[in-house]
Amino acid sequence: MGFFFHIGRYFSMLKRVFARPEKHKLYIRQLFHEIDNLGVNSVGIVIIISVFIGGIMTIQFAYSMANPLYPVELVGLGTRDTLLLEFSSTMLALIMAGKVGSNITSEIGTMRVTEQIDSLEIMGVNSASYLILPKIIAVVFVFPFLYIISVFFGLLGGMVTGPIAGVISIPDYISGIQWLFYPYYITFSLIKSLFFGFLVASVPAYFGYYVQGGALEVGKASTKAVVNTNILILFFDLILTRLLLT
Repeated sequence: MGFFFHIGRYFSMLKRVFARPEKHKLYIRQLFHEIDNLGVNSVGIVIIISVFIGGIMTIQFAYSMANPLYPVELVGLGTRDTLLLEFSSTMLALIMAGKVGSNITSEIGTMRVTEQIDSLEIMGVNSASYLILPKIIAVVFVFPFLYIISVFFGLLGGMVTGPIAGVISIPDYISGIQWLFYPYYITFSLIKSLFFGFLVASVPAYFGYYVQGGALEVGKASTKAVVNTNILILFFDLILTRLLLT
């Protein structure tokens, strides 16, 4: 019963979120603020993680395929396809759920327990739409760009790490990332990024919007938001992979 209760209340919140805004100028101003706060401020950590993961995957693929029967191009191909299909979309979304999701839950949850949301409702403002809609649009908008940045710097990390570790030369690595390339992989992962961006913004917002109590409860809500968002990301990753890669 608790599961269906949360599902019903979640969709009820979304209905309010996507109601017609009262003042478009306020929403646009808030949207740019959220893009900067939730998106631009996440670029640094995305680059750092992607560079190291790209380098790690290149070394691991090189050692797992250290067989003269395997073409050396498989190292670059494996790194490329892992970044394109899974890491830069799904794994990055799991990481961003911890950073962005906890931020959203704590911000909205703090407003709830300090009665700021009640004040907005008294003034006739649709608090769900004003507080949550710009966050959803901002995260959904920036996630595909973060995906592209992650793929680029992941491949760059592999290209730098491979020769330094002595496992592959730059020409062989570049040849590998060009070998058997399917552009649909990018389309597939961009679609996943849009879904994951919506989950990363809306699920934590739900837990923050309906939190009750004080600072301790806000902290617990942030933990629940990250855990549930990660579970939903993995669930929809399975569904979308089954639907889009068959």
